[in-house]
Amino acid sequence: MTKHIAVIRGDGIGPEIIEQAIRVLDRVAELYGHNFIYKDVDMGGCAIDKWGSPLPEDMLNKCIKSDSVLLGAVGGNKWNDLPADMRPEKGLLRLRAGMGVYSNNRPAKIWKQLSDASPLKKSIVDKGIDFIIVRELIGGIYFGEHKTENIDGKETAVDVLKYSEDEIARIGRIGFETARKRRKKLCSVEKSNVLDSSRLWKKVMHRLADEYPDIELTDMLVDNCAMQIVKDPSQFDVIVTENMFGDILSDEASMITGSIGMIPSSSLGDTSCGLYEPIHGSAPDIANQDIANPIGAILSAAMMLKYSFDMAIESDCIENAVSRFLDLNYRTADIMSDGMTLVGCKQCGDIILENLRKE
Repeated sequence: MTKHIAVIRGDGIGPEIIEQAIRVLDRVAELYGHNFIYKDVDMGGCAIDKWGSPLPEDMLNKCIKSDSVLLGAVGGNKWNDLPADMRPEKGLLRLRAGMGVYSNNRPAKIWKQLSDASPLKKSIVDKGIDFIIVRELIGGIYFGEHKTENIDGKETAVDVLKYSEDEIARIGRIGFETARKRRKKLCSVEKSNVLDSSRLWKKVMHRLADEYPDIELTDMLVDNCAMQIVKDPSQFDVIVTENMFGDILSDEASMITGSIGMIPSSSLGDTSCGLYEPIHGSAPDIANQDIANPIGAILSAAMMLKYSFDMAIESDCIENAVSRFLDLNYRTADIMSDGMTLVGCKQCGDIILENLRKE
């Protein structure tokens, strides 16, 4: 099978981790008889430096025309003082909107080999951490009107949070369908005691529940959810929520698993062309030092195989190789602990490649 993959190496550690992910994909292609064709795309700070735009139109078109997109990370201190519409992150927002990917799915799962790395008490971790946050991605306050103006001599900023019934319903269905493939529990997270947008969110979610009688739907206010994730994460199976709440909660959830460097993510819409990326940032402070953890990027490639290319066996092959890497007591700096062997970014990729085998 031939697939065209748009590759956004990005900024900071992005090029290093994506290089290891591509090596893994190439090995999988050899093992299973596939052909992955890569098209490099400039986005983020590197695109600003090269083209004067965080995502030039022709680069966006490359992504839209691909079978899927693999992204490293974008951003860095170098571009922090640029106008808002020229920041590297603006390119990512434009990419999500252009691809029409409205559902970001972030697993929060602790690998058994890394249970001691969680900041939570052992008694909490032992109950299990295995849930997914389904975050609405192209609506809400990030995509509403933003303006700063002078009112009565004082600078005043306004950011508009807006959702329609249709926007809520389509992400709600993703939440229900995801729960149906797991443990059939869905928690809808909002702030309905304060916000009109959340009251509409809750209303639509309960209306959708009639279509999914096999799914147990619960409601939770976002502040309570933030507390419950650290108090008892085992209670969650699938969480569905709006854009800003999901951004915050998914970062919190990633940290209780031991390392943000281990977590992949997928962003999907109405087609199989998805956007896959590790959830960590560009980490410019450790760029080009061969110490970054590439596993989040490698597992993002595995998610791409499973959810966009229907290559579940090949995806499992990658996940099993990562598990063997951990079983052999190798660790990158972010997950290092006593008695383990420290390896760098490239050596981590080497060892995972050595442990890739046809399942």
